[in-house]
Amino acid sequence: MGNEKVLFVLLDEFADWEAASLAAALNAEPEGQGRQFDVKTVSLTKDPVKSIGGFTVLPDYGLDDVPDEFAGLMLIGGNSWRKEESQQVMQLIDHAIEQQAVLGAICDATVFLGMNGLLNDGPHTSNFLDDLKASAGESYSNDGGYVHEQAVRSGQLITANGSAFLDFGKQVLEALEAAPQPEIDEWYSFYKQGFHEFMKSQNEQN
Repeated sequence: MGNEKVLFVLLDEFADWEAASLAAALNAEPEGQGRQFDVKTVSLTKDPVKSIGGFTVLPDYGLDDVPDEFAGLMLIGGNSWRKEESQQVMQLIDHAIEQQAVLGAICDATVFLGMNGLLNDGPHTSNFLDDLKASAGESYSNDGGYVHEQAVRSGQLITANGSAFLDFGKQVLEALEAAPQPEIDEWYSFYKQGFHEFMKSQNEQN
């Protein structure tokens, strides 16, 4: 049995910064205890997709050949989630929910979930509540569950706004039990505080 797969859904004009740090953390060899993951990219087809930043990615899978088993499904934000053809991703999302994989959505991918009625059962967040309500319409009925935080976890579902890639990453790493909690906290603090502030706080603790 190989490493457990975590699939990153990248559509045209995806937001590079929302995927990169989490993907690198998941793809790395665990320092000690922790699960080993294999990051793979998915798009509607295997045709190249280009990020908002201009990076061209050749997806590992199209929707027609995605593996049956995976530990996590990450829906990376961008400018394509409101396009009609993006509805094809719902079959993959339904499969992720059926097998209780960790489902992460950041930025406009959260709106996509709202438009498909998947934010009505628990706490969640997005970029803007008003935009979520307007875009999802009658498919969204849980504005009382909206949390004004960077990233929110509800069971196997993690939602975040587009500036929250580190908070999103931390929640995903925790949900996947990718490493012991102190290692996840250290990863988060290192990038959130910056090298110098992080080292200062480490020296103060020691």
